Amino acid sequence: MYKTLYIIFFSLIVTNCSFKPVVKHHGVPFLQKKQASLTLNKSNINDIKKILGNPSTKSKFDNDVWIYIERRQTQSKLKKLGRMKIYKNDILVLEIDDYGILKKKKFYNLNDMENLKISKNITGDKFKRNSFIYDFMSSMRQKMNDPLGQRAKKRKEISQR
Repeated sequence: MYKTLYIIFFSLIVTNCSFKPVVKHHGVPFLQKKQASLTLNKSNINDIKKILGNPSTKSKFDNDVWIYIERRQTQSKLKKLGRMKIYKNDILVLEIDDYGILKKKKFYNLNDMENLKISKNITGDKFKRNSFIYDFMSSMRQKMNDPLGQRAKKRKEISQR
């Protein structure tokens, strides 16, 4: 009786295990292959949308900047307790001029992003307690909380007793 329960329990565990890794995909699939078909000063907005679809992010500076992202994650080994691990992270930055023509194309992969340097500088506080702005804002807050000055009168009465 117990042997059959053990066999059924063990077979359920084994059949539910998958030998294929779980892959989570986000963004445009096969971005590296698709971006190779875009040519500078020849491809336009319609070509870009036909090949890559709508961008993940758009920004507007002197020219339009379109950003496409492809990210793939899989579960890590057992020693990392199955946490998700990024194994593909591609970003394509396209700069489009006012006429809708592709002017600049920059492709970043996971290795390029590891080489980016991030500034360690910290912005200091310009807002100090002894500044004019701090004093002004404190007085405004006090007037908003007690517009008629009733609290100050009550404090004087209590302190005089």
